[in-house]
Amino acid sequence: MYNGNVVKTKNPKYFFYYCYENKIYGMNKAVELITEWGAYDEQHPGSSIEEFCRHYLAGKQTRKPVSPEGKFLPVNSDGILMRVIGRIFKLHTIYTVAALEGTGINTIDEYSLLNTVAQLKEPRKTEAIYAALQELSTGTDKLNRLKKLGYLTEYDDKEDKRSKRLKVTPKGEKVLIQCRKRVSQLAELMFHDMTDDDRKLCIQLLKGVETKFTGIWQSHKGKDFEEIYAEIITGKD
Repeated sequence: MYNGNVVKTKNPKYFFYYCYENKIYGMNKAVELITEWGAYDEQHPGSSIEEFCRHYLAGKQTRKPVSPEGKFLPVNSDGILMRVIGRIFKLHTIYTVAALEGTGINTIDEYSLLNTVAQLKEPRKTEAIYAALQELSTGTDKLNRLKKLGYLTEYDDKEDKRSKRLKVTPKGEKVLIQCRKRVSQLAELMFHDMTDDDRKLCIQLLKGVETKFTGIWQSHKGKDFEEIYAEIITGKD
């Protein structure tokens, strides 16, 4: 577990025992830190020490929250955060028009579909559409446009004759290379004022939200909002 003064475990509980058995006094601050580490580790199993440190330091920073001014704007943290994310997404969409100009792709949704097909390696049409977080009807229309442009081909699924599988063509691969470069540059353009640690912290804090709703959004299709709200907030199906 440990050897001399070298701790060989990432488990905060064992580190505390190490401190106790070696009679290390004046450990109030260390115990406080270890306690928070343990609580974080329970909520985020498998997380790294670096991720905990970013989380801990961010929580200790005294930043005065800035509420948007004006009538009918959100005042609670949920609403403010969602407004910020929504406006960043809208601004990203606006700048995407310029970023994708001349690439042969019109919208970020088209790029997302084409890139998803490449990532999933010849998926079924429905798999590609839902993985790209798009509706079936609009996703199908976009796929048809990508096929007409020669970026995709489709063929019968050998396992299910009712389904079609998609494959990116060499022409589509060339388009993807250019689009990926532009999309990467756009991300750099929008977040270059943030430090790398702040960007990583944002990813760390928001990744769970993305993962959670990516796994359940299809099950909510056709349900009333009140039903979805009750399921998420109170845990009632």
